[in-house]
Amino acid sequence: MKIAVTGATGHLGSLVVKILSEKIDKEDIVALVHNESHAKDLIKEGYEIREIDFQNVSTLNTALQNVDTLICVASKTYSVFDRVRELENVLSAMKENHVANLVAMSFIADQEDNPFVMSPFYGYLPRRLAGTKLNYAIAKNSLYADPLVPYLPELIKRKGLIYPVGNQELSFISLKDSAEAMATMAIKPEILESRKSYLLTQARSYTMPELGKIMTKVTSHEIGYHPVSVEEFGKIYAAEGDGEELASMYAGGAMGYLHGLSDDFAHITEHEPESMEHFLARNYHQNN
Repeated sequence: MKIAVTGATGHLGSLVVKILSEKIDKEDIVALVHNESHAKDLIKEGYEIREIDFQNVSTLNTALQNVDTLICVASKTYSVFDRVRELENVLSAMKENHVANLVAMSFIADQEDNPFVMSPFYGYLPRRLAGTKLNYAIAKNSLYADPLVPYLPELIKRKGLIYPVGNQELSFISLKDSAEAMATMAIKPEILESRKSYLLTQARSYTMPELGKIMTKVTSHEIGYHPVSVEEFGKIYAAEGDGEELASMYAGGAMGYLHGLSDDFAHITEHEPESMEHFLARNYHQNN
């Protein structure tokens, strides 16, 4: 069985490829990339590389030849229309090449009244797939824990988290755990053929004061919770190019829409996800 992985040079996709290669022969993996010049390491390691452009269905038609299963790590965009076109092009190319199986990346913020700008797409994805004849499994990620690590020096300086979510809890998963779940989903027929969504979370969720206490313990610096408004949060991170979009996501968080717990990760992988405290301690002390 040949399994193709999109975004194979990205943060999540590269981990999916790596973990998948520990489970199946490397010859059965196709790394789909947007720029082959960024895939030098994958080429050196002996992976088959194929170039794609999500917005150009002909590239997908070529790239999915002789593929049995696609693990689709979506592009990073805050355009719902671009993401829908991306999905439709992928589905068209899968149909053209008789690719029967799909593991699709999704996100916890899919509620119909969630103000997050990408919520419409995440609501669309499972409904669209339900109308196909595909075998599929949807990996619905919670918030990635990984960005918290490089964020810690700023939090230490601020002496507190500023997410505008009030007393609501947030759920997290690490990129590595998400990648392991997605790779495993692709090779477990009972999961791959289930036509269901699987919510990937750590074993518990956190209010911001609770998360601050863990960060305080890990860093030995006092990190409390000093929330700003949604509008102020957007302004603070506007220079990074996605302030308004992130603000809309945390506006949904303030409504309780970034909280949810599931044992789906353990069901898929047969072990527990890494805890937040262990994850932060391991990564923080590696970098300091």
